[in-house]
Amino acid sequence: MRQFISSERPDKDGLIKVQGKDFRYLRQVLRLKIGDMLSMRFSDGTLQNTTVCKIEEKSHIITLQICADTQKSTVTRGVQAENIQAETSGYGAEYWLFQYIAKPVKMEQIIRQAVECGVKYIVPVEGIYSQKQNVLAMKGAKKDRIERIIREARQQSGSPVETEVLEPVSTEEAVRLWKNSFSSEQEEQQISLAVALWERNENTRRISELLSVEKNRIAVAVGSEGGISPEEIKLLGEGGFNTVHFAGNILRCETAALYGLAAVQSMYQELAAEKK
Repeated sequence: MRQFISSERPDKDGLIKVQGKDFRYLRQVLRLKIGDMLSMRFSDGTLQNTTVCKIEEKSHIITLQICADTQKSTVTRGVQAENIQAETSGYGAEYWLFQYIAKPVKMEQIIRQAVECGVKYIVPVEGIYSQKQNVLAMKGAKKDRIERIIREARQQSGSPVETEVLEPVSTEEAVRLWKNSFSSEQEEQQISLAVALWERNENTRRISELLSVEKNRIAVAVGSEGGISPEEIKLLGEGGFNTVHFAGNILRCETAALYGLAAVQSMYQELAAEKK
């Protein structure tokens, strides 16, 4: 775990009390003890180190205190959340994932991986090839479960991005949602890039031809188990999405989402690093 996400703010003395399920996680899984340090991400996005100053076993409460010394090692392992935030601060593209609805177990995996990749908005799309029961499951998905998946993925990855999973939409609504996120068509063309991953290699473009560091908002559309239909590709194209085809093996939808996001992010970060 790179960070612990807290819904509570420190009190006037800089103390945070953690209890309930979070207490069990910190005490039994992370095995915190008095004096340990823990990186905490608050609801406003700020990240601070805290020290465990009190553990009340009977009442199941751990009290943490904001500390000024960020040079100590925390109980989180490997690269720390503050290092991740500093490393990615110059590569500030906002990522959207338009994911055509797949089986619930696959959607959960896709959401988890997209969160780890730092995607800001995940938009489930009801496609022609999306199975009816999968669409109903996504529309009826429990918000608290999705929020838990997001929280756990952010804690594990250290992502500073507060990911949101939006309500399912049709392809037409997805295009409209993307376009409405800009103040004008000129702004959309200047600062954004939208791509749709397709199994077929017809009228497709290379990401490297489309991408530039000026593109600070990037959308990736990925199909469900059956992919994206030609009719939907046409609608996406009319809405400003460029069709992209990756040569090689046909990927499962959950693999394609991760692969596509990683490919776009890697290219974008390389361009940003070169410009620096």
